Amino acid sequence: MPITSGFNHVATLTTDMDLTVGFYEQVFDAKVTHVIERTDDHPYMKIVDVGGGAMLNVFEVPAEEIIGERRRQGGRGAVDHFAFAVTDRSTLEEIAERMRKAGAQEVGEIQVLGGVECSLFFRDPDGMELEVCCPANAS
Repeated sequence: MPITSGFNHVATLTTDMDLTVGFYEQVFDAKVTHVIERTDDHPYMKIVDVGGGAMLNVFEVPAEEIIGERRRQGGRGAVDHFAFAVTDRSTLEEIAERMRKAGAQEVGEIQVLGGVECSLFFRDPDGMELEVCCPANAS
């Protein structure tokens, strides 16, 4: 059994805090739990609760500070993507519809991976490719 209890947070960068955080609020019912205003030593940041004890730490930075190409695997930096978990396929289908309504870029089709997991890839408002997964046998 692992010694950890899962992920605490994933940090991500954006050039438009309202657009990015608004997307996660609209699609995933995420909630902002803390705001850190910009200082000389720290960028503007929001901590966003995405459920299950996991958080997104969203930093607003100028475009020139975002290194890499978000459209090419291996070019997106050390963290290539992250995946949200949902309990079942009907929730995954609801999330796909919410994404389309929220203006997500390139919402893919739900795929079954290895017969054990359903997967849906999408791009958030910043163009970062992400994923939502559920067990394939969960109805």
